[in-house]
Amino acid sequence: MHSHSQRLADKTPDLLAIIFRSDYRWLISRLRRSLTRDAEAEDVASEAFVRLAAMPDLTSVREPRAMLTTLAKRVLFESWRRRDLERAWLSALANAPEHHHPSPEDQEILLEALLAIDQALEGLSSKARQAFLFSQLDGMTYAEIAARLGVSVSMVRKYITSALTHCYLATQPAGGEE
Repeated sequence: MHSHSQRLADKTPDLLAIIFRSDYRWLISRLRRSLTRDAEAEDVASEAFVRLAAMPDLTSVREPRAMLTTLAKRVLFESWRRRDLERAWLSALANAPEHHHPSPEDQEILLEALLAIDQALEGLSSKARQAFLFSQLDGMTYAEIAARLGVSVSMVRKYITSALTHCYLATQPAGGEE
């Protein structure tokens, strides 16, 4: 006898194939309206399908096109955030004295660390993110951060606590597994 989860797992590849056949071209067409390069639309659509395939239960997806649209928007947002962070990093590097430039390998490691921190802080308010970064990167005191952001020191404490909690949770395995 197959368990319920085994039956779902057996149907998932077929369901994914059906959704792919009916909606992949539709998603690319939709993405091409807002993206300038066809290859970028195909990359985003492919990543959206990879994320759809990673979902634990495709049978719970009632509106595949709505889900694909949401997943594609997330992929685009993450891509734009990465691009913005890379630009900010390169700008900061260009403004630093030559003798402070890390090696290309260290630059890549630092950029990946920045992206991981950005991902960990996702969902925080902009002030909470700023407070955390002022504290951790600029070494500002809570009083300095409060003055800079126009909030109380106790609010800065809350921001930092929230940010540290986000960072801690980001280091934990998904689903609480070890």
